[in-house]
Amino acid sequence: MSDAIITVENLGKRYSIRHQRERYTALRDVLADKAKSLFKSRKTEKLKSGNGQETLTSDLGPLISGRTSKEDFWALKNVSFEVRRGEVLGIIGRNGAGKSTLLKILSRITEPTEGRVRIKGRVASLLEVGTGFHPELTGRENIFLNGAILGMSRAEIRKRFDEIVAFAETEKFLDTAVKRYSSGMYVRLAFAVAAHLEPEILVVDEVLAVGDAEFQKKCLGKMESVSKKEGRTILFVSHQMGGVRALCSKGIFLRNGSVAMIGSVDDVIHTYMTSFQIDHQSDRSAKKAKYLKEAFFSDAANEPTRHAVNIGEDTKIRVVFSLPRPSRLPVVGVIARRMETGEAVFGSNSRVCGQPELSAPAIEAKMDVFLSGLNLVPGFYILDIWVGCDNDDLEGLEGLLELEVVDNNPHGTGKPPFTNFGACFVPMRFEAH
Repeated sequence: MSDAIITVENLGKRYSIRHQRERYTALRDVLADKAKSLFKSRKTEKLKSGNGQETLTSDLGPLISGRTSKEDFWALKNVSFEVRRGEVLGIIGRNGAGKSTLLKILSRITEPTEGRVRIKGRVASLLEVGTGFHPELTGRENIFLNGAILGMSRAEIRKRFDEIVAFAETEKFLDTAVKRYSSGMYVRLAFAVAAHLEPEILVVDEVLAVGDAEFQKKCLGKMESVSKKEGRTILFVSHQMGGVRALCSKGIFLRNGSVAMIGSVDDVIHTYMTSFQIDHQSDRSAKKAKYLKEAFFSDAANEPTRHAVNIGEDTKIRVVFSLPRPSRLPVVGVIARRMETGEAVFGSNSRVCGQPELSAPAIEAKMDVFLSGLNLVPGFYILDIWVGCDNDDLEGLEGLLELEVVDNNPHGTGKPPFTNFGACFVPMRFEAH
């Protein structure tokens, strides 16, 4: 007999999308339609007026304003997996991959179109700000309401009440209607309720991103404690790969509504990040670069080398490009962004850093970009490269290079650097007195 606490078999969710093409309507048409709507549409007939004269009324009929078509969209298709008791499952994928739809089905908020789900135990969900809260009730009342929804007795809720309030840090506003809470306060209380009222399964979507960094860290610590010490099952959706890697043991990569991979969290994250590289390569192949010929990480002999570097390590990029006219002043710029979010983390160009010159005017140029002491937190990054000539910008390509920064124990303690407090790694030293 399987010890799976969640079993998903051939799950599918279909939505119908309506498209309507409307013709242009002038103001006079709107006014005329309003007047016509006072009468019922009917076939042409003759009516007798009060003075015996015949009056002719014509069929006004409905005004054709456009065409409507319907399209079926499968948010999920043929999704199957199992989650065992005590597992922490990370669900990753791009926006629109079907992650939130899957969690809503597992939380019984929406019904699947096909397939089935079997769940053994109570489910607490934190899918969006205010999930399960009644806006007119106070924070205190909503704690008891959520507990009742989870099937807990009043005595059980009272037992955990003080812990919930202390964790949420909302004691001052406990008797205020939650409709007056900020989004951050909403999340603090909602997570505290979901984590402390002892559900067998805790479902958490990206909603934690609404909270501040300190509270996110606190939530991750609580989920780790809940899974390891109390043996509860957690489904965790996030775009922060550092948090997923730290918390989860198993992962699912959803792509276009289907399961692209299930496996260890490291393997799944690697496949997810590789998919960005494949997509960027496809985008680049679709664009015919006019000036930018080649860009690659290079070694001391200017040969292509690996794209993974340690925290604080130097690396070099060689850029090969052409110029529209003979010039001694080629220009190269680099912008680095976090792969999963697109957030820019650094960038500059040769004009700002000290313009190098060619020995003689040329229409072909090679430029080496030295990145010294790359102090970024572990993760995946993409690099945009653009080239120019003299004072003109010529061409830029997004995501031209992919870079992985790996943990080389920079603290010397065996503990990894924080990855959810920005992208910059700054060495710190502490002294107690």
